[in-house]
Amino acid sequence: MNNFKLDNEPKIKSGFQIPDNYFDTFSEKVMNQLPTEEPKIISLWDRNKRWVYSVAAILVLSLTIPLANQFQSTTTEIATTETNEIENYLAYHASLSDEEIIKLLDKEDIAEIEITNSLDEEALKQALYEDSNTEYYITN
Repeated sequence: MNNFKLDNEPKIKSGFQIPDNYFDTFSEKVMNQLPTEEPKIISLWDRNKRWVYSVAAILVLSLTIPLANQFQSTTTEIATTETNEIENYLAYHASLSDEEIIKLLDKEDIAEIEITNSLDEEALKQALYEDSNTEYYITN
């Protein structure tokens, strides 16, 4: 291999030339061409703040409404379900007679049943008068 000696070889001249003192005044020329006013900076938060708050409000509402409805429906369902289950159990288990049920109840339970089932005589007459099937019930 031949050793190259770059200092001994003639150099090729480029076709481009830089004007004298070009880089001395270059930064001043660039700075003069820049606009003097600073551009207005709008952050993404300020620009989209209204949308972010709207989405957050919709998200909160969409999560709380089903939870509130579920809570209300479960409390009412529990009360009706328990009474329905007790009634169904008593209705479909014919092995229990009225006397056996009375023996199982305490005096406090019987008093509570009497209080909840006490009817005013006028209210009973009014209910029988308004019911169109009264004659059917009496005859059958």
